[in-house]
Amino acid sequence: MKLRALSLLLVLFLSIGCTQNNSKKTTNTVKLVAGKDSLIFAEEVHFKSMRQITFGGDNAEAYWSFDDKQLVFQSNNKEWGVACDQMFLMNIDESFSEKAPPMISTGKGRTTCAYFLPDNKHYVYGSTHLGAEECPPAPLRKNGRYVWPIYDSYDIFVSDLEGNIVNQLTNEKGYDAEATVSPKGDKIVFTSTRSGDLELYTMNIDGTDVTQITNELGYDGGAFFSPDGTQLIFRSSRPKTPEEVKAYKDLLAQGLVEPTEMELYICNADGSNLRQLTSLGNANWSPFFHPSGKKILFSSNFEAERGFPFNLYMIDLDGKNLKRITHGETFDAFPVFSNDGKWLAFSSNRNNGGGRDTNLFIAEWQE
Repeated sequence: MKLRALSLLLVLFLSIGCTQNNSKKTTNTVKLVAGKDSLIFAEEVHFKSMRQITFGGDNAEAYWSFDDKQLVFQSNNKEWGVACDQMFLMNIDESFSEKAPPMISTGKGRTTCAYFLPDNKHYVYGSTHLGAEECPPAPLRKNGRYVWPIYDSYDIFVSDLEGNIVNQLTNEKGYDAEATVSPKGDKIVFTSTRSGDLELYTMNIDGTDVTQITNELGYDGGAFFSPDGTQLIFRSSRPKTPEEVKAYKDLLAQGLVEPTEMELYICNADGSNLRQLTSLGNANWSPFFHPSGKKILFSSNFEAERGFPFNLYMIDLDGKNLKRITHGETFDAFPVFSNDGKWLAFSSNRNNGGGRDTNLFIAEWQE
């Protein structure tokens, strides 16, 4: 659901090393140096190398297979014959500048948030195709305010990599989407309006044992499990004042949310020990755990005066040691580490000729 607004979002928001001799050991701090690739800015010292893998349209939310050999992602690239976001598959050594990757969704309705299952042969994703075969309208402004539509026709499905749906995991009335899978391979976390609000839920990978995780007013979404499956990180736009509460409820009744003020929250996988991780202001979103499980990467425009740029940041689980990772002038978001921790996939407006295209990149990560 997050990709469909990228183009308008941009318009609106415009080691430690050791040396040892025979007498003693000394420890020196190693200064990281950014890679030499032209895609990497000089300040981006955690990127050793980088490769662009899409070249046109809006491409985002690229998620790794459990064996790190493939990525599934969503795109609205008109040259690939789609009218709105659909799901595509690629091997990690591929790029798509002239040919289209295989589409593995139905091509009907609008899709969002695909994620591999542990067998590397199936994936889950949200789709509106049971509501209608056409792309649903995408209102992105309401009374001058930037909004995201929350389609009540979204449900979560399981598909094979040829695009054949083999199971429907949700069938409740309302929005069910934003599903991601635990690295342990046993649970799925997703966002739903079945309670009347946008809350987080978990379920087994076969759709059983649905459990509500959050229960405070506000849009809780975009959740991911920690590497050991014991914690969840997510974004939330939680209204506090009576005016904010009314505005949130009024929009939600129309199937809309306003995502311009969001902070990150973290909790145990069962919803316990919930705490707010950031208090930065503006929009802090698309969080993902660092492979160590001790830090979070996320996208934010908190340093922006007029809504842009969005860059990637890293922060400890206690909210300390905030560090800027990317240094673009427009948009970097959706950071996702490979399971082996060696690579970071993310979406960016870099190298797009000054246009609005949002493409996928894979960076070799260095600590």
